Amino acid sequence: MTPRDLATLAQLRRARDLIDRDYARPLDVPTMARHALMSPAHFSRQFKAAYGETPYGYLMTRRIERAMALLRAGSNVTDACMAVGCTSLGSFSSRFTELVGQTPSSYRAREHGAMSMVPACVAKAATRPSRHRAASPAAASLTAAQKSRIREATAASAA
Repeated sequence: MTPRDLATLAQLRRARDLIDRDYARPLDVPTMARHALMSPAHFSRQFKAAYGETPYGYLMTRRIERAMALLRAGSNVTDACMAVGCTSLGSFSSRFTELVGQTPSSYRAREHGAMSMVPACVAKAATRPSRHRAASPAAASLTAAQKSRIREATAASAA
């Protein structure tokens, strides 16, 4: 990697940190690009090349991930939607269903007690929403046995 590549990654990381920290604020690509010291178009291309998804896609994934935690804690769907920075319940529900595979209401109604027995780092990797499950490095690093135990624990708590 060249020094220029490293500098670009550092700039992208600044924008990614902004998304992770301020996901509930209204964020758009030009704002993210300003934090990365790049033009919006160049930033979008570089971000997708580095992280495998668009900046907006990454933002929405983080929002859905945080909404999942709120729903597991018992928050209602509308409150979770607004708390993570989404302004449209319909768009939130559509994106949630696309990434998680079920509606926010059905996710909230599910039993989540088994996840409390799983180490937090494993639970986070296993429940992280992703349009392309294999694209999530944390989920890909789980062994088949770990994934099986998580599925068994979730199924046992649902029964």
